[in-house]
Amino acid sequence: MVLMDGSPPWSPISRTGLQRHLHEGRRLRGLFVRKPQTPFRSVVAYAPSGVSAFGLSAISGLFADRSHMGLPRFELSVCSDAAGVLNTDVGMCMQVKHGLEAMANADLIIVLPTERRPLTASVALNQALVDAFHRGALVAAYCAGSYLLAETGLLGGRRATTSRSLSGVLALRHPTITVETDALYVDEGQLVTGAGAAAGIDMCLHLLRREHGVAVSNAVAREWMVAPRRESGQTQYVPDPAEIGTRSLADDEDARLADLLAWARTRLNQPLTVRELAKQALMSSRTFARRFQSATGTTPYAWLTSQRLDLAEELLATTTLSIREIAGRVGFRSNGVLRAQFVKRHGISPTDYRQRQRSARARQ
Repeated sequence: MVLMDGSPPWSPISRTGLQRHLHEGRRLRGLFVRKPQTPFRSVVAYAPSGVSAFGLSAISGLFADRSHMGLPRFELSVCSDAAGVLNTDVGMCMQVKHGLEAMANADLIIVLPTERRPLTASVALNQALVDAFHRGALVAAYCAGSYLLAETGLLGGRRATTSRSLSGVLALRHPTITVETDALYVDEGQLVTGAGAAAGIDMCLHLLRREHGVAVSNAVAREWMVAPRRESGQTQYVPDPAEIGTRSLADDEDARLADLLAWARTRLNQPLTVRELAKQALMSSRTFARRFQSATGTTPYAWLTSQRLDLAEELLATTTLSIREIAGRVGFRSNGVLRAQFVKRHGISPTDYRQRQRSARARQ
């Protein structure tokens, strides 16, 4: 029987082996790749003409000052191609204080979507984004913003997503980009893209979780009353009403899967197997694997590993438990397995992650 505890198929693990397990999506493609460093604090949102008012509201809320809650304090600013009056997609005007020079010192840059067509990026914008990338800034974009980011050439040879309405256009204009039409967001390490509208919230919560930890992203999600985590592989597609009448069986299976996920989250310290999970969901192993992939966008093994790592991040950030104790509590059978999986996700060890979290809190 294979245990789903994240154990790698080799033992022991050498330092060289660990170094091969970079953060998911951090692939070397002849470009500068951001190394693990202090989590981002300064955030610059680029607002094109016709910028989404919803997008502006979401960014300002997600990165608001919550230092009174013991959370990181972000320095958020909005820039455009030039300082001055900017039109939004709802007809309101706003005063933008900064031009593209604001990107020069930003830790994180988010390219917001616009309703203006055709979608065009100025030479100055492209250069500012490329310069920021090469000095190590995180660059994120969603919806039409992903299309603007693609114009820089930085997404060439990488995976990306955008709104469904723009996916075909993006793939046609940039054939070297692997466009993942149904993904909510795609993490390529230093470059992160999101799908349409509300998926921008998922993308930002993912960045908060990745850089500042589960405790921070969960606290922000609770304030916004949104799901703290929707998996990147979860589809953004909503069924047409005409389909709903044929979905009674699938809906029943989805309900059982939802109950199963809640059940499994309370038993992460146990050696759960696919057979046991399928039995709990009242499905055959084959049906369970198919329905699980369809509902979550991932496999049971990958989902359990992700949940265990999420819990480990929270325990590292909020407790003084030893690495060995945390490994046991989250279901990894040794601290070596936890370390290997942690390096694979973050590019740093659990000990380094805990130190980074403590240093970040000390600066608040």
